[in-house]
Amino acid sequence: MKPVSDRRLSDVVSVGLLTRVFPASLVDEVIAECGRREQRSRSLTARVTAYFSIGMALNSQGSYEEVFEQLTDGLSWSSGWSQSWSPPTKSAIFQARSRLGYEPVRELFRRVARPLADAETPGSWLAGRRLVALDGTCLDLPDTPANAEHFGRPGSSRGEQSAFPQARLVALAECGTHAVFDAAIGPCRTSERELAHDLMDTLAPGMLLLADRGIYGFDMWTRAAATGADLLWRVKSTLSPRHLETLDDGSWLAQIIPTSGENRRQRTPLTVRVIDYTLDDGRENPEQYRLLTTILDPSDAPAEELAFAYAQRWEIENTFDELKTHQRGPRAVLRSKSPPLVLQEIWGHLCCHYAIRTLMRDAATAGSHDPDRISFVAALRITRRSLSHSSFSPS
Repeated sequence: MKPVSDRRLSDVVSVGLLTRVFPASLVDEVIAECGRREQRSRSLTARVTAYFSIGMALNSQGSYEEVFEQLTDGLSWSSGWSQSWSPPTKSAIFQARSRLGYEPVRELFRRVARPLADAETPGSWLAGRRLVALDGTCLDLPDTPANAEHFGRPGSSRGEQSAFPQARLVALAECGTHAVFDAAIGPCRTSERELAHDLMDTLAPGMLLLADRGIYGFDMWTRAAATGADLLWRVKSTLSPRHLETLDDGSWLAQIIPTSGENRRQRTPLTVRVIDYTLDDGRENPEQYRLLTTILDPSDAPAEELAFAYAQRWEIENTFDELKTHQRGPRAVLRSKSPPLVLQEIWGHLCCHYAIRTLMRDAATAGSHDPDRISFVAALRITRRSLSHSSFSPS
């Protein structure tokens, strides 16, 4: 039988990767809003530098000059560029990055990134709700005094400090497509829960947020639930909500209250549904799981379905693996030696990952496939090849 579409991934991940997902007009608009428009004519414009900050993520092991050559190879410099033009030096690129800063790249991500799944995307929905997950990770940074002072170093079990400063990244990702649609970045000494507060306003009705037990707190739960999104969070088994009623599917309704803070006994309790279960994996003492959810009616989402859905939280771990292991490659440390450029580089990585995931979604839709069945590594490889034939204007 002839397939629904004979378009291949390489047909979709094609010319103009960056300008397709991040149009030049939008890049210019964001640059102007951030006050980074050039005050005088420069060969390395803010627009080109913004694309360069994303392109670095595709060649994290290459030098500045190699990344720039990859971006500009094959272009006809017909938009105000002299035929005698020569590639910029490492120093010139560094200065251009410093002039741009991180804010335009961050705002570019925030203007474009959104959930990608449609109603037919497999693994993206439960009971009509879009499955999204929240989690965090850390990134090693170059060992410079500025990075160490701003981002800090994690301690070790022996009381020593890590060899490298680290930045903490907390992200919201769509489970079915691995698209990161919001993120917060801070020093490693800032907790995941603290950074997660900055992401709650991105939630919306129709979403079901999955989160691990490190995120739970009464105030965090209250803030997240107030967005209208539904929640399915794992909590510590030692958390003991007040039992109200046992339901037909074995789950039970309960009330939660703050466990710390002033006037906590005067706070209004919240009603939740509790799901307790273990995984039959052959161990004598299987791990106990306790989930809380805002979906109170078992007829809407039975306990067993919610337990299976919680396993989708691991998709965000796979997303971090794509970012840290494959896109960044075996290089364990980012390249930027100052905090503003570290932030620019991380936001560039997030923009790059989102662009690749957008194109993978398009390829999956064209071929009626699950996005998870398409290799991220293959898409990354094709994107690297196609980037050198991009057609964005350098002017």
